[in-house]
Amino acid sequence: MASMCKHVIARIRPTVSFASVHLHERKWSSTLSITTSILEKELASIRAAGTFKSERIITSQQGPSIKVYGSKGEILNFCANNYLGLSNHPAVIESGKRALDSHGAGLSSVRFICGTQDIHKDLERKIAKFHGKEDAILYISCFDANAGLFETLLSPEDVVISDELNHASIIDGIRLSKAHRIRYKHRDLEDLKNHLVSAKGCRQKLIATDGVFSMDGNIAPLREICELANKHDALVFIDECHATGFFGPTGRGTEEHLNVSGQVDIINSTLGKALGGAAGGYTTGPKQLIDLLRQRSRPYLFSNTLPPPVVACASKALDIVMENPDLPKKVLSNTNRFRTKMLDAGFTVAGDPCHPICPVMLGDARLASQFSEQMLEQGIYVIGFSYPVVPKDKARIRVQISAAHTEKDIDKAVDAFIKIGRNLKVLP
Repeated sequence: MASMCKHVIARIRPTVSFASVHLHERKWSSTLSITTSILEKELASIRAAGTFKSERIITSQQGPSIKVYGSKGEILNFCANNYLGLSNHPAVIESGKRALDSHGAGLSSVRFICGTQDIHKDLERKIAKFHGKEDAILYISCFDANAGLFETLLSPEDVVISDELNHASIIDGIRLSKAHRIRYKHRDLEDLKNHLVSAKGCRQKLIATDGVFSMDGNIAPLREICELANKHDALVFIDECHATGFFGPTGRGTEEHLNVSGQVDIINSTLGKALGGAAGGYTTGPKQLIDLLRQRSRPYLFSNTLPPPVVACASKALDIVMENPDLPKKVLSNTNRFRTKMLDAGFTVAGDPCHPICPVMLGDARLASQFSEQMLEQGIYVIGFSYPVVPKDKARIRVQISAAHTEKDIDKAVDAFIKIGRNLKVLP
C-alpha cells in the first residue's frame, strides 16, 4: 500500500503547477467564505435573540470575591460552582504546589502506559471510601466519566432509562452505547415504572439520573427510584456533580440528603466544583465495574491522566470536607438566608429549598442578560441563562451560594437584586 501511494504521488507531482495550486487555494477560499457566511448568520441570529454568551474575564483567583476585567474593585461572585470556597483555600493551593515539586507538571501519557502515580491510587481509594463503594476510577473530567461508562457497561441486550432533563454529558454518553435508550418524563415515577415494565426482557436495566439537576436546582426522587429499581431488578446510576462535598449533612450527596445511602449502584461525580474546583471526574461503584472500565473505557484509555497538582488539590479538598462537617451546614444556612430574603422581596426562586442552586426566574432571555449586566455594575457577578442552556421562555439568573459567603455578602446580593428588579420592572 505504501509503495503504491508513492508511485501515484510520483506520477502526479510533475503535473502540479503554480496555476493549479492557486486554483486550489481559490477554491478552498471560496468554500471557506461560504462556511463563514453561514456561521455569521447563525451568530447574528443568536445576538438578535439576546442569547449571545459573552465571557467575562477574571483577573484574580476564584473565590467569593473576585476581580473582573473592566470592573473596579472587588466583585462578589454568586455564580461559581465553588460551593465550599475551597478553590483558593491556602491548604489546597499548598498541596498543589508540593505535588508540582514532588510529582511534576504531568505524566505525558495515559494511565495504563506510564501515567499512574501513587497519588492517583491514593485519591481513588479515598473517593471510594467517601462514597462507601468498593473502588473508584479517575478521569480528566466528569464529562469523560459519563462518556466512558455506558458504552463499557451496556450491550445491545440491555436498556438504559434516562431522565429527559439529564445533563448533556449523560445524554452524550448514553448515545455512545449500543443499548436500547429510553427517556422518562422528568422526575415522573409513573412513567419510569411503565418503562421498567416494558423492558422486562432485557438483560440489564439501568436507570440514569442526575442527583441534582443543575439548571433548576431540583432533586431526583432517589428513594422512590431505588424502590422501583429493587422491584424491577434494575441498576441505579446518578451523576452527583452538584451534590458531592456539600449536599447532605456531611457532604455525601443526594443519597445522604434523602437517607438512602448505599442504595445507588454507580456514582459519577466531579473534582472540578466543590472539591477544589480545578478539574477531574470519577466513577465509583463495584470493583468489577471499575476493573472493566480500566480495560475498556475509551476516555480513560486514550486521554492523558489527571495532572499531579490537580490530584493533590482535590485530595486535600476531600480531606477538608471529611474533617469539617460544618461546611455543608454553612452552605445550607447561607442558602436559607438568600432564598428567604429573595422570596420576601417578591422574586420567583425555583429549585429545592435546601440546595444552593437558586434560579431566579425571569422568563425573557434579553431581560436576563440585561439584569446580569446591571448586577455587575452593582458589584455582583451573576450570569443570565437562556436557550439553549435552558428551555425557551425559562430564562433565569442562576445564583449559587457558597460556604465562603458571609451574611453581609448575601444581604448585599439581595439588595442589588431588589434594586435592579425595580429598575427593570421585575418588581413593583
